[in-house]
Order: sequence, then C-alpha cells, then structure tokens
Amino acid sequence: MPAYLDNAATTKPCDEAVSACVAAMTENYGNPSSLHKVGLSAELAVTDARKAIAAALVCQPECITFTSGATEANNTLILGAAENYGRRRKKIVVSAIEHPSVEETMKHLEKSGFTVIRIKPQKDGSIDADEFVDAVDHDTLLASCMYVNNETGAIMPVKRIFNRIKKLYPECITHCDAVQAFMKLPIKTADLSADLITVSGHKVHAPKGVGAMYIRKGIRIAPRMIGGGQEKGLRSGTESVPLISAFGAAVRAQLPSIATAYSNAEELNLRLRKKLAALDYISINSNAEEQCPYILNFSVNGIRSEIMLHFLESKNVFVSSGSACSKGAHSSVLTAMGVSDKAADSAIRVSFSKTSSGGDIEALVTALREGYMSLAKRQ
Repeated sequence: MPAYLDNAATTKPCDEAVSACVAAMTENYGNPSSLHKVGLSAELAVTDARKAIAAALVCQPECITFTSGATEANNTLILGAAENYGRRRKKIVVSAIEHPSVEETMKHLEKSGFTVIRIKPQKDGSIDADEFVDAVDHDTLLASCMYVNNETGAIMPVKRIFNRIKKLYPECITHCDAVQAFMKLPIKTADLSADLITVSGHKVHAPKGVGAMYIRKGIRIAPRMIGGGQEKGLRSGTESVPLISAFGAAVRAQLPSIATAYSNAEELNLRLRKKLAALDYISINSNAEEQCPYILNFSVNGIRSEIMLHFLESKNVFVSSGSACSKGAHSSVLTAMGVSDKAADSAIRVSFSKTSSGGDIEALVTALREGYMSLAKRQ
C-alpha cells in the first residue's frame, strides 16, 4: 500500500462521494433547470448538497453558491466585490502568504488601479492581528486573510482580525479562503465575521472540479460567469449535479467525525515531529503557536526537494514540496517567513487526512533516512 501524505494537494474521494457521483450520472441525470420531474429530482439533489455545505459552515443554505472549485470562488468573490464596492474605496489589505488564486487576483486588481497592502508573516508563519488591523482604514474596501496556510499549516487569527475590522470599519468587506480549514477546524460564519468564504471539494474527499462560496446576506458580488442565471445569477451554467452531489455526500459523511479525525491528525503530527526531531539533518518549518495538525512542513538540509521527492516516490511514499498549485516553484510562503533559500529549496510538506495512519509515518521516516544516507553521499 502506498503511503499517501499529500492530502493538502488533494484527497481520495470517499465511498459516499463516489456513490453519489455515480448515481447522479446514471440515475439522477436530469438538468436542474428542466421543469419536469427528472429535472426536479436533479434540483433536489443540488439543494440537499447545498444544505450539507451550509450545515458545515453554520449558515443558511441560500448563502451557498457552487463553483468549479476554490480558484473560481476566490476570483469571483474578490473581483466581484471590487467591481461593486471599489468605485470609492480602492484599498485592499491581504496577507502576504495567500494561495495563488488570491495573490494573482490581487496583482490583477493592482493593474486596474487598486492599492494592495500585503501583511508579511512573522517568523513562525502566522500573521500578527494588530499589524493587519492597523493597515485597514476607511478607504479599505476588502480585507482578505486565509484561515490555514496551505504550506505550513499555520492557523491565522482570522476571528480576531475580522471581528476588530467589523467594529472599526463595518463597511469593509471581509474574505477568508478557508480551503485548508474546512471540515478540519470548526467554522461558524457568524463567529468568523467573514462576509465571504471559499471552500473546496477535493480537499475533503470529494472529486476535483467542485467548490463553493459563502456570501453573507446583503453583500453584493458582481458575477463573473454570465448566461442562464443559474445559482441565483451568481454563477451561470448548468450545475454539475454529479460533482455537487458528491461534495454534499462527502461533507455529510464527515460532519459527525470531525473531532475524531482531528485527534488522529494531532497524534500523527506529534509522532512525526518526535521522529524528525531525532534526525539532525531535519529542520521543522511549521512552528506557529496555533498550528493545524493536518499539515507539517520541514526541510531536509542539503537535499533539494525535487531530488528527495523522487527518492520517496521510489519507496511508494508520496508527499509534496509545497503548494501543488505552484507546480514545484520556489515557496513564496517560506521566503516571506524568512526561511533561507537553501532551506526553502529542501522543504517537504506532509499533509494528513482521516485515512492517514501510523504506518504511513513509519514508511515516510524510514524512506527519509534511506534517502538522506543515499543522496547526501552524492552531494
């Protein structure tokens, strides 16, 4: 059996998601916009999935809009907010360690005349709440901060940041990319004080190609997809009933066991940290005070990530060098944290899921030892 430890990149779809997807393709195959009973059945499946996502985020189902994934959701929410609220206010405050689907969107807005203030992380990878809030003023239209960093697992003080912003500047729109926190940490939209939230299906044992965005009632987002007016006009195009059904089924199946899965991830993370601490050629990069146990980032000193990854793969162990969305590019997150280029070039990201086990840890550590002994001799 392979030791698959790259779950922050994608997870294996669970049985419930696969069954729901197949049923929607073979039995419940109608168009949700059709006015006959086959279409109505498909519409009900989408509605059920919407209710499942809403239950997980503790919000009303009508606040949930389905998309093709987190990238589309982040693009839609940020660009849509800028279009509707950016005529008078041209300033945006964002963390400097966002996912590329947020950061690249910010670069696009800068070219359109917006001012983007990026808050750098502290050395442990977390964002200082005071520094973030101090950068916001009455001219700020949007504040965006991810919940859990996708490379280090650092938990950002989003609640403190957004709560204070809303008290000081209630007109400022707050946006949170919660992709790596969804179904891992408890999320209540009201407590988070987030106007906009992004989540993804394939990070929580649903298929790739489906995500969702939460939009608080009263917030107006200009649509990016224009057409038949599906999803309340926010995301035109025939809904992918198989993928949406699978997303809902995956979330519904995991809701009762979030705490158990979290405890398992905590145990595995701690076990791996202890084993890595015994290896003098390993330095751990995931050191924030508030840390999500599902992600652990470390550097194998003297061995470039790409070389070590190929060795681990030869031992049937699968990890990542950072964000899979960057296709192996140098980590801007570790650089922003002050990690040296040499250490960043040797960084490994391990990420767990509810199916991860102690056996995966043993396989990884054994392969790391063998890899270092073999590869260090060639340097």
